[in-house]
Amino acid sequence: MTNAQDTSGEDALIARYFKPLATDPGAFGLVDDAAILRSSGEDIVITTDAVVEGVHYLAGDPPGTIARKALRVNLSDLAGKGAVPAGFVLTLALRNKEDAWLTQFADALGEDARAFACPLLGGDTVATPGPQMISITAFGRVPQGRMVGRTGARAGDRILVTGTIGDAALGLDILKGGPVAQALTSDPHAREMLVSRYRVPQPRNLLAEAVRDHATAAMDVSDGLAGDLTKLCAASGVSAIIEVATVPLSAAAASLVASNAIGIDMPLAGGDDYEVLCTVPAAQSDELIAVGRAMGIPVAAIGTIVEGSERPRFLDGRGKELVLQRLSYSHF
Repeated sequence: MTNAQDTSGEDALIARYFKPLATDPGAFGLVDDAAILRSSGEDIVITTDAVVEGVHYLAGDPPGTIARKALRVNLSDLAGKGAVPAGFVLTLALRNKEDAWLTQFADALGEDARAFACPLLGGDTVATPGPQMISITAFGRVPQGRMVGRTGARAGDRILVTGTIGDAALGLDILKGGPVAQALTSDPHAREMLVSRYRVPQPRNLLAEAVRDHATAAMDVSDGLAGDLTKLCAASGVSAIIEVATVPLSAAAASLVASNAIGIDMPLAGGDDYEVLCTVPAAQSDELIAVGRAMGIPVAAIGTIVEGSERPRFLDGRGKELVLQRLSYSHF
């Protein structure tokens, strides 16, 4: 983590906040400008995501939740590939070096690094006059040739998704004072749950092996279920039919839809879910659902892969196609 103009200041920052997180021998205690990630006949899966102030988190969010989100969005990518976490590198673009902020950030990052067995290997710190940015590149391990990509979905596969969909988008709406905030004025428990889902994703790494064993195609849901399913289908050269009534919603989200406080588009197309979306041969779908149940992770079947090249179709309870106003969150 070198290369800043104020090298001594950067070295002190790294030694104080981040050297304790670099527990893997290949990190060399962060005294070098490179690291070693050892592999024993495995494939190394690499993924990278950045979180930017004002885009992926709000300026007033607690430093600990920012740290957890920065790491967990990458862990979610690994889970969607069937990979076991191996380590990560970190780039911090900071406006200033506030001790209180950095202490909370590093403490939470270290807790998650230990909880998910994903140690810090190195990185960089830089100053910025603009919004703060945290970029993480995470590494995972899979047996050779076993990474689950987006291209293997086949007609007849069942479409499965973990957890609940749309909560994070609703949580962001609450933080911005939108219609969800107004609708849940008298329900602080629901408000707190939805905001937590936005700030602190729950990556499904415990299911990585089961995804690897059963899924023909998989990815994590980061930009919205509808849009990410569309991407997966396009990569596999197939289409899909989704039964919207089976898409898993939290009690809070379901209540908002039922009362017409929000449209179903909002949870279906909202970003930041960080759940696993996968396609599984019909004969194996119940087994993956059962594995999830045993691990305390709900897994729901929401539709079927079909032949064709058109966009996935979303059907209501009467079999009528819903026309979604948008499919996903877009940065541009």
